[in-house]
Amino acid sequence: MDIVRRALGEQRVGHLGTLDPFAKGLLVLVVGRATRLAPFAAEWPKTYDGVIRLGITTDTDDLTGAVLATASWTSITPAQLADVIGSFRGAYEQRPPAYSAVKIDGERAYRRARRGEVVTPEPRPVEIRELEIVEAAVPDLRFRATVSAGTYVRSLARDIGAKLGCGAHLTALRRTAVGPLLLADALAPEAVTRAALQDAAVLIAHMPRRQVDRKERDAVLHGRPIQRPAVAESRAPIALFEGAELLAVAEQVGDLLKPRVVVAEG
Repeated sequence: MDIVRRALGEQRVGHLGTLDPFAKGLLVLVVGRATRLAPFAAEWPKTYDGVIRLGITTDTDDLTGAVLATASWTSITPAQLADVIGSFRGAYEQRPPAYSAVKIDGERAYRRARRGEVVTPEPRPVEIRELEIVEAAVPDLRFRATVSAGTYVRSLARDIGAKLGCGAHLTALRRTAVGPLLLADALAPEAVTRAALQDAAVLIAHMPRRQVDRKERDAVLHGRPIQRPAVAESRAPIALFEGAELLAVAEQVGDLLKPRVVVAEG
């Protein structure tokens, strides 16, 4: 992100989810006032391709870790593999890796693990929306997956290996999509320019919209409430636009829309 900060002369640069150090692919950055909108895209699913290697379990659940155990995979049949892969599609309780950024009693799990502590993060619900084995060149399984926010693909590899009875770890990972944003449309960090930035409105494209007039625009930019549309069907946040320009995201309170996140300049 420092490369982008220097290229744009902008210190406010955030992201929609980091990549593991060994992983490649799409990192979505949010710049300037658009950083305020990042929470509205926090639940976007992510798509990956990668390689799972059967027969070896590591302490990081990927190729960077120390080997904990090895086991034979040669007796696994194609039918068994298909059954196990199919069993992970949908929701399940996933335990994050010991070497991960989740907090245990206020401290990152990876810091405890590096000190030699036994680290067992609490399982949490995730959803594997799509999971396909593209090529089974055992012991390597080349896969493609779309997962919910908060899913660890390393943990998925580990859990597939455990269910197969031979163990497994991740040897390659590439993120190809975050929500509607695609790796194919991405730029290298050193190629980023102001002109290349996408409209921040992409982050709230799923929200209902309301157009405002000039008088309402002034109120919105100063954080003052405006009238809620009579046809609003839910109490979900509403994106406020003047023409094509995103001004703010407002909360519905009674008959009013109260700006909570203002992104347009006054």
